Amino acid sequence: MQIYVVNRGDSLYSIARQYGVTYQSIVSANELNPEEYLVIGQALVIPIEGHFYTVKAGESFYSIGQKFGISAAELARINNINLYQPLLEGATLYIPETDKRTIEVNAYIEPIGGTVSDTLENAAEKHSRSLTYLSPFSYQLDRQGTLIPPPLNRFPEIANANNAALTLVVTNLEEGAFSRDLGTAILTNEQVQDNLLNNIVQEANRVGYRDIHFDFEYLDPANREDYNQFLRKAADRLHAEGLLISTALAPKTSATQEGDWYEAHDYRAHGEIVDFVVLMTYEWGYSGGPAMAVSPIGPVTEVVDYALTEMPSSKIMLGQNLYGYDWTLPYEPGGEYARALSPVQAVSLARTTNQAILYDEESQAPYFFYYDDEGNQHEVWFEDARSIQAKFQLIKEKNLRGISYWKLGLAFPQNWYLLNDQFTIRKR
Repeated sequence: MQIYVVNRGDSLYSIARQYGVTYQSIVSANELNPEEYLVIGQALVIPIEGHFYTVKAGESFYSIGQKFGISAAELARINNINLYQPLLEGATLYIPETDKRTIEVNAYIEPIGGTVSDTLENAAEKHSRSLTYLSPFSYQLDRQGTLIPPPLNRFPEIANANNAALTLVVTNLEEGAFSRDLGTAILTNEQVQDNLLNNIVQEANRVGYRDIHFDFEYLDPANREDYNQFLRKAADRLHAEGLLISTALAPKTSATQEGDWYEAHDYRAHGEIVDFVVLMTYEWGYSGGPAMAVSPIGPVTEVVDYALTEMPSSKIMLGQNLYGYDWTLPYEPGGEYARALSPVQAVSLARTTNQAILYDEESQAPYFFYYDDEGNQHEVWFEDARSIQAKFQLIKEKNLRGISYWKLGLAFPQNWYLLNDQFTIRKR
């Protein structure tokens, strides 16, 4: 599989000829409309065996081989180059296919407005074959520990048909926001906790859930140990029932990180107690903030590196967004919120506004600017094949358990093509 970035004058036919494939195969892999012209800077996946790699300054056969899981000697042999000859910056090497790593894949799916749309049901149907876990978001709670379920429609049937484990996601959401008071009410009352766990087990048995996932956010820092103790109790109860337990963790880079979203999340304790965690490594660029990459590779890597000091890599799922944002400039705190859009929508917007797509090497993310009909300038950051490949490479290098997507329903065909090209998905 090759990632190709469109240049001026390229067409599907010329790119196909360059790589010896049919243009239909490129259309299929990227789910393109062949009648639409390509956008300069648009990333495409090209369905070939192996790929070509451009050497960067300071790289060697050894460092490149380490990156792609192939020996330096074999890499030199395949490319018919003397192993001891220094590699030149800008040189092209062919990287053969390597053995696939087996990972777990989770995807949240969020019905809005009390109903499951056709778009969401179709997304679950289409992608559950690539999932270990399908996670409807979310069951809410009252202060007595009663579960308030989301609409499920055919999600259990779809998960079962695709051998994807269904995950019961429990949150402390209340009236559309994470509630500190609700969190305290649950985490400081043993009777409420017992009632909650009884209800969870009953619902898991009724629907067929395999994993129970706690996403408690914006908790009072004073409830940090209360949360740990609750998870210990929950793990004992749920494991006795043959169920997995997992948690979502805010993206921290140290144990002492301050802030309303971080202090009550104890990475070391969660790593010891639960079966796995989801690092919420996204939303650096968010709808209410200034324009920037949603999940820049540098900050994402820093969170992973910290997590690895507190728990084994086999318990870490990397969080990944399936969306981008369109900000109106200039950014003003408390001003207009950015509009969320899928990668496919972002490329379409660049096409209709006649803008080339740029790529930020530092954050490993695509972006572009445009003006709307009222003359307002916009800045758009999103995901493409290059940015998701950077995350896949991180998963391989750090030997992580897998990846967790927020959220299904936003079209990003390249992600799923690359995911299945490079990994074997564990089924439970």
